[in-house]
Amino acid sequence: MTLQLDKRVTASPTAASGSARQPATAPTTSPARTAHPVRRLLPSGRAARVFRQSVGLVLVVVIWQLGARSWLGPTTPAPTEVINAGADLIRTGELWHHLAASTRRVAIGLAIGITIGVVLGAAAGTVRIAEDLVNAPIQVLRMMPAVALVPVFIIWFGIDDTFKIALIIVAPIFPMYVNVFAGIRNVDHKLIEAAHSLDLTRAEMLRFIVLPGALPQTFVGLRQALGIGWLVLVVAEMQTTTVGLGFVMNDAKEYLRTDQIFLVLVIYAVLGLLTDTAVKVLEHRFLSWRNGFQGA
Repeated sequence: MTLQLDKRVTASPTAASGSARQPATAPTTSPARTAHPVRRLLPSGRAARVFRQSVGLVLVVVIWQLGARSWLGPTTPAPTEVINAGADLIRTGELWHHLAASTRRVAIGLAIGITIGVVLGAAAGTVRIAEDLVNAPIQVLRMMPAVALVPVFIIWFGIDDTFKIALIIVAPIFPMYVNVFAGIRNVDHKLIEAAHSLDLTRAEMLRFIVLPGALPQTFVGLRQALGIGWLVLVVAEMQTTTVGLGFVMNDAKEYLRTDQIFLVLVIYAVLGLLTDTAVKVLEHRFLSWRNGFQGA
């Protein structure tokens, strides 16, 4: 026993002295890598991501410019011609007039349609009786294409703005309903069990567990609904209208103004991109807690 203690006593000072002999220097770090000359010229951080996101659009425009009046078709206008057509409509004030009319229609239609879809999806997802009453009619109606509803809505509402707004209202209901319903039903059951163990009321469980858990899927439905809304606007405004982007396209078709036709297509695309970007901003704001895979 004494021998063992002696060994411990003699060993510990050695270890202590060995650790004491180590110089108290800062931890060594590997020398910084010299950045490649080409990488130094590339933007970093947020600027790099904006640059990468813009590359695809720039590439599309370049291909369009190179193929205009040639292998894309002899009547395909170049982007420069489309820009000139837009400048002409801006100078006369026509573009803002038609753009305001189209934006008003789609804003009213989407606001009402998205609200209806969210309410129906939330009701069916949280209440069994509501699911039994709502789910079957929604699944039947959502299989009807918007184009097939055009003659029916013209009979019901006439050819004024009411018909166009009604057609836009119907379109986003179904993607919002399906995604809100799926988002609620896909909430992790462990979270529901945790809510029960904490003795949360049903209202508290819906507010703090179910609805926040359904937000990611709800935003997916919102992006789909906004895109469908702009597509249906095109269909609605191609039918007997005197103001709106669809009227500009119809009028350009009559006079073979392909530059104005492509201008309207570009405007629709830009408006769709802006609304999708707005949804991404909302996702970043309300889903900052999400820690899923963000891409490699």
